[in-house]
Amino acid sequence: MHLVQTMAYAGATPWHGLGNRLERQQPIEVWKQQAGMDWQIEDSDVRFITGSNAVGAIHSFPEQKVLYRSDTREPLAVVSKRFKVVQPGEILEFYRELTQHSGFELETAGVLKGGKKFWAMDRTGQSTSLKGRDKVEGYLLLATACDGTLATTAQFTSVRVVCNNTLQIALGDSSGAIKVPHRSQFDPDAVKRQLGITVSTWDGFVDRLKALCERSVDPDTVDGLLRRVLTYPGQGASAEVVNEQALASVRALYEGRGARLRAALTAG
Repeated sequence: MHLVQTMAYAGATPWHGLGNRLERQQPIEVWKQQAGMDWQIEDSDVRFITGSNAVGAIHSFPEQKVLYRSDTREPLAVVSKRFKVVQPGEILEFYRELTQHSGFELETAGVLKGGKKFWAMDRTGQSTSLKGRDKVEGYLLLATACDGTLATTAQFTSVRVVCNNTLQIALGDSSGAIKVPHRSQFDPDAVKRQLGITVSTWDGFVDRLKALCERSVDPDTVDGLLRRVLTYPGQGASAEVVNEQALASVRALYEGRGARLRAALTAG
């Protein structure tokens, strides 16, 4: 499931067809509004009622707090008092200086799981062409979650994030990722200083892509490879489950459009 609640994007329409399309180089304020990120995460004490049939004294639990949306008042999570919140607006503000002075362009931004998770990413301007025509773009992703499922993470990636699925794929390669746990205060300037090192890993990433292009894939091994990638933890007696629908779709792409790509035709 894509789990997208709101999002905005520049360039190509996402596969799920959702979101507000923006012209490139729009101000951060426009992105906040159109991506549905112009709200705050508020917090409140955890309270409970003692007594039969929920009638009795109201008590508080000082060790934890409830996070909720400032616009809808919808609850988001119950977290420790030590949990450091990163606001949706902070994720986009991270890119203000980069887009104004460093030639970066916001590409996508949005809210997932009702506000529990949100992201933004920009196009770095770094790209490469494999075997002449297959272009791979470089992006800088910043994502976080307020339910404890994701540290605030800055990640160099070639994956254009438009949903929860693509976010998980982008975060799957943790090499070079900068992660700020929610027990620490998010310092955007410190992360940017570290990104000066992270972005330079693009050259190594390109080298790995080109090496992969030089290796042909035996059609008989494709099924086994895809099953390794598209296998997920199961429930109950089933230890692992293969997503057969996704397997069939990717196999069709491999045998159809993928086989006609210049990089594929010249690698074999």
